[in-house]
Parts: sequence; structure tokens; C-alpha cells
Amino acid sequence: MERDYDLFEHSQDNSLARRGSVHDLENARRKLQELAKTTTNECFATRTPTRQIVALVNIAQAGQAPAKRVGFQIAYDEHRLVTRTELLRHSGYEVISVVGNEAAKIVLNSPQHCDLFVVGHAAPEQTRKEMVDWLKIRYPHVKILALHLGIISNSPALITTPN
Repeated sequence: MERDYDLFEHSQDNSLARRGSVHDLENARRKLQELAKTTTNECFATRTPTRQIVALVNIAQAGQAPAKRVGFQIAYDEHRLVTRTELLRHSGYEVISVVGNEAAKIVLNSPQHCDLFVVGHAAPEQTRKEMVDWLKIRYPHVKILALHLGIISNSPALITTPN
């Protein structure tokens, strides 16, 4: 499903400027990369109208400003995506959220700084396993949290995958 995305630039004086709007996640990723080449300011793309961040570039490097902790969430259900985003933000993470493996691969096709990956539980095990394996190859030093539906309690459980 194609969606609309807004692009923003966050200046060092904390002002926020909208830098355009595009249709389709691949176009958003490409335009964001083009924008990032023209500035050293942090730039990001959000999904319209939910305002979920789907890509973040030009994150402050060590020595420039306090480093942000960035979490990247792959969800398979819109409601859980929003809930987990709120939980991660409450834990101090800037959160990039996408729905599904293909969307994750589109965004992560360009290098992203991530401190943590969260893989949701609302997809078949094979789908989630494919995503975890893909992440391990491309981001071997980043922690991956794969959520698993508890057999007894029928609620999500947290499982950390070894790196």
C-alpha cells in the first residue's frame, strides 16, 4: 500500500522546517537522502497523517551534541506500532517505525544509525525470522529484540536475539 510522507529538517536552534511531501516510501527515502546531502541538520520523514517517523538522517555525532538513542521498530500491525513507539520514546529512544519487512528494507537500504531493533510478533514466525536474519547481516553489532507471542499467556514476550 502506497502512503504519503512529509519531510522535515530540524535545525540546531531547535526550529523545525517542513521540506516537502512525497508519495511512496521509496520516494520518501530517496528525497530524504537528497535533503541530507544539502545540510548537516537532522532530517526525517514522517508518515502522513500518523506522524510516525519512518527515516532519520544526519543524527548528531559524538562531540557535536548528546547522542540520541535510536530505536528502529518493524511492526506488523498499526495499533501495536503506535503503542510500542510510545513505550520506546518513554524509555528515551527516538523511534523509527515501519509496518512490514519490505518497508523496513526500503528504509534500511540507506545506512541508518540504530541502537536497537524491535521486531514485532504479529506476523508468521518465518516472516519475523527472515527480518532478524537480514538485520543480523547488515547491522551485526546492533541489538535485536524479537517479540514472541507467549504460548501460555497469549501476550507478547520479549526475546533478545544474540549478535
